[in-house]
Amino acid sequence: MALLSVKELPIGGIIPEAGNSANYNTGSWRTYRPILILERCVHCLQCWIFCPDSSVVVKAGEVVGFDLEHCKGCGICAYECPDKFHAIEMVLEKQVKV
Repeated sequence: MALLSVKELPIGGIIPEAGNSANYNTGSWRTYRPILILERCVHCLQCWIFCPDSSVVVKAGEVVGFDLEHCKGCGICAYECPDKFHAIEMVLEKQVKV
């Protein structure tokens, strides 16, 4: 695909190949990392539904963790987790012990 000049770009974005986000690891953009507290999780899947990066990993209907290669650390998962459970905490990336 040839690069277009600014004057040649159509209004709106260009998506040359739909469904290619899995090809790009964007986890290095993250400032905050989601931490799952399994003891509090009731597997309601609200985090999975709202995650814009499809980074919530679900197996057999249960949340098991996060795809940190694609998670940008936006915190939507933690925000959408019901307050009475608070099963996801956002922690500064540099505070996480690997």
